[in-house]
Amino acid sequence: MVRSRSSANKWKYINPSYYLKRPKRLALLFIVFVFGSFFFWDRQTLVRDHQEEISKLSEEVIRLQDLLEDLKNDQSVSGETMNFSHSDGDVGKKIDYTEDPVDAQRREKVKDAMRHAWSSYEKYAWGHDELQPQTKNGVDSFGGLGATLIDSLDTLYIMGLDEQFQRAREWVANSLDFNKNYDASVFETTIRVVGGLLSAYDLSGDRLFLEKAQDIADRLLPAWNTPTGIPYNIINLSHGNPHNHGWTAGHSILADSASEQLEFIALSQRTGDPKYQQKAENVILEISRTFPDDGLLPIHINPEGKAVVYSTITFGAMGDSFYEYLLKVWIQGNRTTAVDRYRKMWETSMKGLSSLVRRTFPSSFAYIGEKVGDSFVDKMDELACFAPGMLALGSSGYGPDDSQKFLSLAEELAWTCYNFYQSTPTKLAGENYVFNKGQDMTVGTSWNILRPETVESLFYLWRLTGNKTYQEWGWNIFQAFEKNSRIESGYVGLKDVNSGVQDNMMQSFFLAETLKYLYLLYSPPSVIPLGEWVFNTEAHPIKIVSRNDRAMTSGAGKSAGQQKSYKRPLTRREGRFGNK
Repeated sequence: MVRSRSSANKWKYINPSYYLKRPKRLALLFIVFVFGSFFFWDRQTLVRDHQEEISKLSEEVIRLQDLLEDLKNDQSVSGETMNFSHSDGDVGKKIDYTEDPVDAQRREKVKDAMRHAWSSYEKYAWGHDELQPQTKNGVDSFGGLGATLIDSLDTLYIMGLDEQFQRAREWVANSLDFNKNYDASVFETTIRVVGGLLSAYDLSGDRLFLEKAQDIADRLLPAWNTPTGIPYNIINLSHGNPHNHGWTAGHSILADSASEQLEFIALSQRTGDPKYQQKAENVILEISRTFPDDGLLPIHINPEGKAVVYSTITFGAMGDSFYEYLLKVWIQGNRTTAVDRYRKMWETSMKGLSSLVRRTFPSSFAYIGEKVGDSFVDKMDELACFAPGMLALGSSGYGPDDSQKFLSLAEELAWTCYNFYQSTPTKLAGENYVFNKGQDMTVGTSWNILRPETVESLFYLWRLTGNKTYQEWGWNIFQAFEKNSRIESGYVGLKDVNSGVQDNMMQSFFLAETLKYLYLLYSPPSVIPLGEWVFNTEAHPIKIVSRNDRAMTSGAGKSAGQQKSYKRPLTRREGRFGNK
């Protein structure tokens, strides 16, 4: 009974009537409640304020880290020495890089040229493949895939033209449609569209570009369904139906059929699907079975595998990028044993290239001739002016003697290519040159369509040797473009480099290649370093990823999934120098 009464006494304090009869205690309870509420609320506010402060401090730390990186970059631009060693397979020389203020000025001039070309395209040809500046309209040279826009994505990004890049990205997201009843060039679509989208992905990390690259690559794949695996060169993007050009008598073109490895290997690495790499590498496997001792192939090859095709051998049009990709796939795979076959084939082909080198009289200009059967042709395309850069890039894979030999040849050929420009009244090169006995060089086909090959080689030679002469040559070429090709509504080529008569086309590769290589020619080597990136034949930089799969065999491509998995690098955007 006592226990029950005691328990009842405890419960009375929670009974409201107890406090109603005792006003003082009710007031005291109210005061305690109010103070307790304020204390609890104040604690919550403090915690929330504390969390907000931590968040602000974290943002400030990130901002300061970015500012520190920018200051480091600005220091290199303002003249501090940047020491970089070619330990990643460049030329093996240690070069002290010091930014020259003149480089910054020239870089800005090139950037201004890109702004002018891009704004003209936006204004008069948005979404079309190319701009016709004279008539101020767009044309669909590649089926309406927005070739100039896609070709320009990485150039805009590297130059830090953010607003332009974002507008282009929105067009890709909302308007780019590959389902077109159009017979597309497998090669041109691969190097411009697949390559451009993959490069934009590697630089920005935006998966939209990777998804679009996979979409168009899937539409191209049926072209490889041939008895040999050597692809047809044309395919309908909507219906498939691959075939070759009528003028090749059913044959495939060497450069068009054997220059898709960089893009398709990269696509397999980034998607984890080996089918793209398998298709592209099987082409090289097929070619390697009957690879000649001099490594030189005719520009026509048979996708049916029925007979050898006899046609021109050249490092110019229709042959060029086959040799380029033998080297660059080796670089793309980070020079591992998995890609040794490519390097060996390339070195064999460089012996063949050496056999085609001749020198003029009286000035001893070195040039790369052509062969038709057993006949030698004293002619060199400006397209073949990619070769000096290729030779310089590949020279480091040799022993010391051969390395110097091929680097010296690269320098000789670059001097010739530069003189292709300097020898004309406009200081712009013709499409090709002939070399008659007792004469140095004569323009053959006299148009200039804003090609990049010579400035590409100057870029590589400057990066690999540090010789500023190549920057001076590049600047002279840029000024010739500005004088002869820049008009109010874009840039145009010349119908004749002797008379200076202009044409009506701004080629997409002018923005993708010519201006990009010129910009990089005056940028620090840390901007797209050659030890980390490899350029496809349309100047789209693709990230180097080590390959540890088995060396290419008859099962080529099946081991693609065994490669080191691709991880897009979390790099800050390089190429920003505070000038928009």
